[in-house]
Amino acid sequence: MFKKILIANRGEIALRVIRTCKEMGIKTVAVYSTADAESLHVKFADEAVCIGPPSSTDSYLKMSNIIAAAEITNADAIHPGYGFLSENSKFSKICGEHGIKFIGASPEMIDRMGDKASAKATMKAAGVPCVPGSDGIIENFESCEKLAIEVGYPVMLKATAGGGGKGMRAVLKPEKLREAWDSARQEAKASFGNDGMYMEKLIEEPRHIEIQVVGDSTGKACHLSERDCSIQRRHQKLTEEVPSPFMTTELRTKMGEAAVKAAEYIKYEGAGTIEFLVDKHRNFYFMEMNTRIQVEHPITEQVIDFDLIREQILVAAGVPISGKNYTPKLHAIECRINAEDPYNGFRPSPGKITVLHAPGGHGVRLDTHVYAGYTIPPNYDSMIAKLITTAQTREEAINKMKRALEEFVIEGVKTTIPFHRQLMEHPDYLAGNYTTKFMEDFVIDKQVEE
Repeated sequence: MFKKILIANRGEIALRVIRTCKEMGIKTVAVYSTADAESLHVKFADEAVCIGPPSSTDSYLKMSNIIAAAEITNADAIHPGYGFLSENSKFSKICGEHGIKFIGASPEMIDRMGDKASAKATMKAAGVPCVPGSDGIIENFESCEKLAIEVGYPVMLKATAGGGGKGMRAVLKPEKLREAWDSARQEAKASFGNDGMYMEKLIEEPRHIEIQVVGDSTGKACHLSERDCSIQRRHQKLTEEVPSPFMTTELRTKMGEAAVKAAEYIKYEGAGTIEFLVDKHRNFYFMEMNTRIQVEHPITEQVIDFDLIREQILVAAGVPISGKNYTPKLHAIECRINAEDPYNGFRPSPGKITVLHAPGGHGVRLDTHVYAGYTIPPNYDSMIAKLITTAQTREEAINKMKRALEEFVIEGVKTTIPFHRQLMEHPDYLAGNYTTKFMEDFVIDKQVEE
């Protein structure tokens, strides 16, 4: 087992990893930018090393600084959390070259599954259902035009190196294809330095449902049920739940088997997520694989009583998995609390938190790195907390979330708490009747909160 793990991340996920390491008797090293000197992950780690100025490029993405921090503290493993370098094959490779275990996917696995066109080809070979579309990168617009006719409108153009909704365009009519092709490539080039595009059939009334998987060094994999992540704004998830209100026992079995088949086909090692689009007829199609821990992993932990970070560490140390597939016995909901103004286009709202009262009680979990007096820097993602409620039924979990959101007080900055309060009252959400298009028609009412 590892003696000391450096957490190459910040905020709540860094603190989350530190907690599990402490429970396992493993020493921890926090790294931080000058903007994060007062963050809780810095205070609770056994050691902390400043790795640069506020800019991510000069700190959390600066591989040389992170490796140097690991070497001077004698860390024998690095946990990358999510985001930043968690799916960077070069960083995974560099860790190995320095004799440091990267608690995540191998460089080869990240490259294979990180490129969407390559991932789709791999999943097809594994026999996993994929959305009809191009077999690889589209060579030119003429090929794009021809393929769109073959696939049939509506279609979706996607950047092969994309993420976070960048380089994606839905095209409903042939006359809009050229404009979408040009703008998507331009955005992809600016965001990722790669303007390669591929095409998929646009799934109508889609739900975004992902399956959590874990694989070990022997090539064995298992799944830990699903998460419904369909409530999104600009392809960014806002709230998640497990089990999905759209799920049936038959569909869970089929999707779980497909996810395990995918993980075992590529001999995946570690925790990962196979993401699917599910249409209104409950046909499911592979979308992408995330070769890291997910932001929303706590809801899976809550419904099956399982520490995913601990499992990541054990698998990285060579411990085989149980091989058991899980079915949720409880219901859990997560609301991502962002420092954003929901009444003003969800504009980021960094600044000093003057008052914070955290909710509590049975079935309430709060993962956060902020506190009263903490200043939220403007340099990073605006998520400041994850509020999770767990209960016997979905109705009980929603009622618990309503109560917890009422208790949750943050002053000094704007947050998305008012949005989540109204979401928990929306009739379509309460009925479990939502798709990834839900937020297109959702209007937050300021008068309700007043």
